[in-house]
Amino acid sequence: MTKAIVVLSVLLLLLSCNREDIIEPKPYDNPEMPLHIPYGFPPLNGSVSENSPTKYGVALGEKLFHEKKFSGNNTISCASCHNPSRAFADNSTQAVGIYDRVGLRNTPPIQNLAFMKFYNWDGSKLTLESQPLVPIITHEEMNSSMLEVIGKLKDDHGYKDLFRKAFGDENITPDRIYRSIAQFEYTLISADSKYDKVKRNEGETFTESEARGYQIFQQKCESCHSTALFTDQSFRNVGFPLNTSTEEAGRARVTGIPADYMSFRVPSLRNAEYTAPYGSFGQFPTLKAVLDYFDSGVLAAENLDPILKENGNRIPLSEQEKEDVISFIKTLSDHQFVGK
Repeated sequence: MTKAIVVLSVLLLLLSCNREDIIEPKPYDNPEMPLHIPYGFPPLNGSVSENSPTKYGVALGEKLFHEKKFSGNNTISCASCHNPSRAFADNSTQAVGIYDRVGLRNTPPIQNLAFMKFYNWDGSKLTLESQPLVPIITHEEMNSSMLEVIGKLKDDHGYKDLFRKAFGDENITPDRIYRSIAQFEYTLISADSKYDKVKRNEGETFTESEARGYQIFQQKCESCHSTALFTDQSFRNVGFPLNTSTEEAGRARVTGIPADYMSFRVPSLRNAEYTAPYGSFGQFPTLKAVLDYFDSGVLAAENLDPILKENGNRIPLSEQEKEDVISFIKTLSDHQFVGK
């Protein structure tokens, strides 16, 4: 009887407490970092709203982006191939990973990814959050596993602190790693080139060569390299020299559709000055080499882009026109973005 009275008394005491008397866990302070969307840019990828960049999520993602423990022998990080001074690309024809193993394709730049619908040359990923696992487990890249990566990070006090600040506790999970890297990459927005300043009437003007190049570009290049991103994000076979690897099939490697064979995502031309060599496996050492190839005639194919088919499989350009187009492309260089 006495025990029942004690229990009842405790229950009555709890019920009589005001909410002010109840101590609740203090929420962690991790404010969102608003993305400053440049004028004229396309809508954000839908995943951004589900994984909005935060102060500590971005800081953690940047640290992980430069973390060499992601690779099996602790020598390769994301930044090893995605060099900030090269617009987060590199100067290799094909990506070079652990033990100098050569990958299938050229390293793409990773600017303005928050606005992209597809990722990778073949569009195999629709969200940035699903992309980091690929290089981690690929034999030619990092040749590791998430289990191995987490094992290396779990006792690091610096990471424990950042995971707590970013997600509320110190638990290191694959999802949190993917989400934080994506948050960092969402902030890599490039829209402060000479071209942008001219368009915003900020006192910059094109030279005569740049102005001529812009006109030629609008006539002969803009059908593919359109929008403020300078890519329409489509997949096209433009008749470039073929990768000899039997593993390569372009977009068809993902879709299995013959019409997609050797079609690749149209690359953005922003910061193209810094991202040589060009092409899906670095077929062209310079921008001039790309224009020379289009001028001389591309490889014929049943699924060759109709724009090229209708023009005799080429984009005719005089030497002066090539020089002017390259002058214009260089106005898309964002020196602040690459730190130059």
